[in-house]
Amino acid sequence: MPASTDHLVGLLLGTEEDWPRAFETLARRLGVLTAPDGSQHTVATERMTIEPFNLRDRPRHELVIDRLAHWYYHPREWLKKVALMDDVYLMNSPFTFQSMEKHSAYCALMRLGMNVPETVLVPYKNPVDNARWAYTSARYNRSFDLDSVAEQLGYPLFMKPFDGGGWRGVSMVRGRADLHRSYDDSGEMLMHLQASVPDYEHFARSLTIGPETMVMKFRPELPMHDRYAVAHDFLSPEVGREVVTISQTVNAFFRWEFNSCEMLVKDGVVYPIDYANACPDVAVTSLHYYFPWAMSALLRWTVFCVVTGRRPRTQVDTGPWFEVADDRVLTQEGRLAAYQSLADEYFETDRYRSFCETTLPHLDEMVLEWVGSEEFRSLLTATVRQTYPQHEWERFEAHVAGLLDLWRSDEQARLAARLPGD
Repeated sequence: MPASTDHLVGLLLGTEEDWPRAFETLARRLGVLTAPDGSQHTVATERMTIEPFNLRDRPRHELVIDRLAHWYYHPREWLKKVALMDDVYLMNSPFTFQSMEKHSAYCALMRLGMNVPETVLVPYKNPVDNARWAYTSARYNRSFDLDSVAEQLGYPLFMKPFDGGGWRGVSMVRGRADLHRSYDDSGEMLMHLQASVPDYEHFARSLTIGPETMVMKFRPELPMHDRYAVAHDFLSPEVGREVVTISQTVNAFFRWEFNSCEMLVKDGVVYPIDYANACPDVAVTSLHYYFPWAMSALLRWTVFCVVTGRRPRTQVDTGPWFEVADDRVLTQEGRLAAYQSLADEYFETDRYRSFCETTLPHLDEMVLEWVGSEEFRSLLTATVRQTYPQHEWERFEAHVAGLLDLWRSDEQARLAARLPGD
């Protein structure tokens, strides 16, 4: 047997323990992989530490999954260095994901013709930490009528930080009193006011990893363990395809590879409202039924990138996208189809699918077996005990385990129904 090429994947982590442990276990179980060209490969993982680094140091990692650098600047600057100097593949690029800024994402999707609700950026309520603020504000800040801005958007509306994340600082504004209370509370956060979509029919949250997207029915008003409903085909086929296309368009446009998007659906119209999440939710206690898919997709995309030597691209190239946006001949359906083609080209979707069929044909069965194992149950038990108070351990472990048992049953049926060669 020819010698295998070893690939090291770095995990840059914060407080998470559940999905990294799952990912590490599944990566170990892959064994030696045979690429389409017949070459042999192994994939290992390593949790990364934070320490001084010389800008000319050579990294050992080929790919880094980043869950930390959106708020921790030292590792963010290391990521920039290894991307610029060493061609390390990043999920996600800090060049376009810096500080989880949502403002640019709103602007881009508006430019691409998506139905983003009307949005206004208002100045800071309180001075920023800069000695020159008072002079600049007194001379150049134009006074404005906050009530007038809100009335033009219409109540209810939402106030949320331009660079938000994890629902930080988000509030529903139902009237003038709410408006001024929320604005006063915003302090030094720079805020958007965004029109709402009253009486929407569906709240869809999509998790996209590489060229794969899982669209989930989301219920933001419920506790986290109940927000993702197990609901198949809750969107019409046409709307479902549009949600997938918007999700993959966002990611391919910004070179994001691991991201979640939120969209509201009303009368068959899709309204994107949030689609820049540098650290998307992949906790087993919240994703439950969808957790095995997330781990499988993350592992497939990681393996594809390192084994094929996929070339990292960290900078946005707006040209092809804006050419589609500005084509007056295209219908909206034609425009969406063109965006999907650009996304498929960026993610090498056909090549990816072929790679998974030839190099990772055993992955689905491997994940199914693992989710039914005592090793996985131990992970679930530990996660529940780290997440919830002791008097709720039994309840939440039974809740998540029951939903995962449902996934196992559905997955067994799906795999049994596959035709040979599927």
